[in-house]
Amino acid sequence: MAARTSPGFSRRRLAQALGAALAVGLTPSWGVSSAAQWPTQTVRLVVGFPAGSSPDLTARALAEPLSKALGQNVIVENKVGAGGNIAADFVAKSTDGHTLGLMINGNMTIARILNPKVPYDPLKDLAPISLIGKAPLVLTVPANAPGQTAAEWLSLAQTAGDQLSYASPGVGTVAHLGMELLKTKAGIAPVHVPYPGNPQIITAMLGGQVQLALLPPALSAAQVRGGKLRAIGASSTGRSPVAPEVPSLSEIGVKDYQLEIWNAVAAPVTMPASVASRLSAVVSEIVRSPEMRARLFQQGWQVVGSSPEGLRNRVLSDTQALGDIIRSQKIEQN
Repeated sequence: MAARTSPGFSRRRLAQALGAALAVGLTPSWGVSSAAQWPTQTVRLVVGFPAGSSPDLTARALAEPLSKALGQNVIVENKVGAGGNIAADFVAKSTDGHTLGLMINGNMTIARILNPKVPYDPLKDLAPISLIGKAPLVLTVPANAPGQTAAEWLSLAQTAGDQLSYASPGVGTVAHLGMELLKTKAGIAPVHVPYPGNPQIITAMLGGQVQLALLPPALSAAQVRGGKLRAIGASSTGRSPVAPEVPSLSEIGVKDYQLEIWNAVAAPVTMPASVASRLSAVVSEIVRSPEMRARLFQQGWQVVGSSPEGLRNRVLSDTQALGDIIRSQKIEQN
């Protein structure tokens, strides 16, 4: 069933809010001649990962109610590659005034720290709109992995050295950095194998090409329920509301380990701040509605729905925290 917007969430209300914001004037790159006209064409919501991936599912859940609220079509476009940075660069350089991005942590924080040649600067070229949701990652292994319990599996992994391999959606993604941090905290040494996205990772684990991965809770839960994968532990400090049946990694002996993934909407920095603020209010109201909250929870997200300032603060704190992992592990993205 299609998600519905709340009764008070109307195009008229949006037009009033955006009209007040746009009255201050748009930059030429936004190409809008009248404040009340925005948006004047289809809005693109760009995703840097394949169809069926967690960011893609969130974008598609958001597209329909956002289209209703804006009074214009909102289409999802997948521009896959470089851990989502190809899509982020596309958004950062867009000048049509109708392009937004559905992004993950790494695209908005440490892209330049990983690789100085990345053609956009997340802190300078992207305008934060709203933090949509957050979640831990779940350390997941094939159902037939050795060890009767999570603690037994961990003990065996500590003696396996580089005989194990782990998958991530790409160098510099939070799943990659989280596993590198886990290696130091848990005393394991699996070899990294990057894949285009989480659907391909699950296929590789089921096929025996890799033995472990940090996955979003909803994706891991579906495979665990089907008896194909096992959940070892979540990257939260305690049990997470989006994966209450999964023990935290600290419960099985990995101390001082905590990591979150999140997704957010961002725009080119050319978007006027007043427009970004009001568009943030639109997105936040959508994701906080009971129907969308339930839908995103099913996808494994604890809904946030922040202001641009709230997202900006999270970007800055994660840039520091994830940057520390990159520097300590000497991780580079070529």
